[in-house]
Amino acid sequence: MLVVCASFASASSATLLLEEPYGKLGFFTATGHAAVYLSGVCADGPVHLRKCEPGETGVVISRYDGVGKYDWVAIPLIPYLYAVERPEDVPLFADAKMVAFLRDHYRRKYLEEVAPDRKDGGTPGGNWYELVGTSYDRTVYGFDIETTPAKDQALIDQLNESPNRSHFRTVSKNCADFAKDIINFYYPKALHRSVVADVGITTPKQMARTLIKYSAHHPEIQFSRLIIAQVPGSMPRSSTVHGVVESFFKSKKYIVPSAIASPIFAGCVAAVYVGTGAGRFEPGRDAMVFVVGGSPEPPLDREDRRAYQLELQHLLANTYPAKPSVDHAWEKLQSQAIETFDDEGHPVLQVRAGEDFVRVGLTPGTVLDGSAPPQLVRELLEARLQSELRRKSASLLTESEITRDWNLLQQTMDESHTSNRAQLRSESIRGSAP
Repeated sequence: MLVVCASFASASSATLLLEEPYGKLGFFTATGHAAVYLSGVCADGPVHLRKCEPGETGVVISRYDGVGKYDWVAIPLIPYLYAVERPEDVPLFADAKMVAFLRDHYRRKYLEEVAPDRKDGGTPGGNWYELVGTSYDRTVYGFDIETTPAKDQALIDQLNESPNRSHFRTVSKNCADFAKDIINFYYPKALHRSVVADVGITTPKQMARTLIKYSAHHPEIQFSRLIIAQVPGSMPRSSTVHGVVESFFKSKKYIVPSAIASPIFAGCVAAVYVGTGAGRFEPGRDAMVFVVGGSPEPPLDREDRRAYQLELQHLLANTYPAKPSVDHAWEKLQSQAIETFDDEGHPVLQVRAGEDFVRVGLTPGTVLDGSAPPQLVRELLEARLQSELRRKSASLLTESEITRDWNLLQQTMDESHTSNRAQLRSESIRGSAP
């Protein structure tokens, strides 16, 4: 298996993806989203599956509401997570404009079949954006269980031969129902809904809990857990995933009025929440962390994370004594920049510097190669590190990524000092000239 997919347990596997909720779209958003990554299944276009060729990395398949009238859509792993085709093109810092740009570029290239342009050639509305770049919106938890090539082929045949027409229903045929059916195709009756904790609605969290229980009862089946962290940036951070009753119990706007109107009802809700143990489920427990383009790693130690935080705070306080939070400054600068690609297809920004534009590379491999002055690149990397280290949990960080970003920042500081010394020498020479 390729390094990019080394996070998953076997050469042929199915990974249930539990995706955190984001935004404020209503009560049920707290349940998040469910999808399935199939390492041995690939696709010719978004709605026709096939076996993977050597070197290919599989697809993520899920049910969506209002995407081209299709029931399911399949997207390659890296585009699904980051809206780019290559791991090396994932940006260091993402804002809403950059995410929209990357998503629309990928849509125009590969997804016109399910999300065609408007009549005027513009970007369509609707939920198609959920197909690519999910890691800009939220953190994802993976629960990987081994499969076989024979079962992969059987699933491919079944889905290709069945009508792919949308019949999405929040209560009975949602994304978690589809994920349940896929996993149960490989392991019958492995996943099931909870009539008590979720009042009969299939939820992503319940699917993850039941898959973990199933794996515990079948230790002979290879199983692993993974965290795919939300990309650092100015996009709103996702929130903890809940079940139905848990969402109601933990939402003050629902439980407080209910407790006033009917203490007995509120007490029943509390009893269900406590009795089912929903609040004790931690999707990231004992999980490795997904590294883009690399092998999975254990999460960064809390003490190491704290040491990096203190070092960055000290660095910023010395450099910007009046405004140690530089990420907001970079956010404003990036929001006014022009998104584009360089000659090799890497995403870059065209940033105004005085009357001219300079190019800022946005990926780890290109961030030092643009025409931007070192100070501008330094602000990008400082914003990246601030966003990384502000994450709610150390379990979302890895030593290799933090070390890489810190080393890149150090290089910009060295270049900035060299540039300043050269400028001072030039000014001194001009001042001493006759």
